[in-house]
Amino acid sequence: MTVSSLKPAPNPTASRRWCANAWFTDRFGAPLPRGLREQAGAMPWETFVATYGRTGGPVRLRYWSCADAERPASRLGPQPRSFRAVIAIGEHSNTATVAASGPVAALTAMLHQRGIAVEMLKFHQMRSADCTATFICGTDGSRVEWAMGWSTETTQSALGAVIACANRLLTAT
Repeated sequence: MTVSSLKPAPNPTASRRWCANAWFTDRFGAPLPRGLREQAGAMPWETFVATYGRTGGPVRLRYWSCADAERPASRLGPQPRSFRAVIAIGEHSNTATVAASGPVAALTAMLHQRGIAVEMLKFHQMRSADCTATFICGTDGSRVEWAMGWSTETTQSALGAVIACANRLLTAT
């Protein structure tokens, strides 16, 4: 399921109903996160998706895995896991491996190693019956941008939001 495939049902008499905030509230039973709601909640849903959930850009995640997901825990408490990714920046793709407490921490570390700063200021993840939406408000130290990831799988939704945020920060004018 892609974000662009989530089009509202046609209803010409209720065009206001399908602004981004109304569409999201209808599907998830909760409004868009505060801050994003004030910034873009009145946008038409299609415009919102193209702006905040775009999957294209200079940074792309080509492959993702947790290399030791099946490793049994030998001690109490969270343990770092090894994550692997193929990250494309422009025309160049590189493999990255990092140990981190979770996938979002791993991806932000991998991006940082490549000179792309994404510090998360806000993180919201919401589930519906068939998908997960993740919203991230991130900064590179000079700009702040919101982004959205969307997937049937929670981790992929979060990773998509991180990549979308990195691209918004890199291409912001």
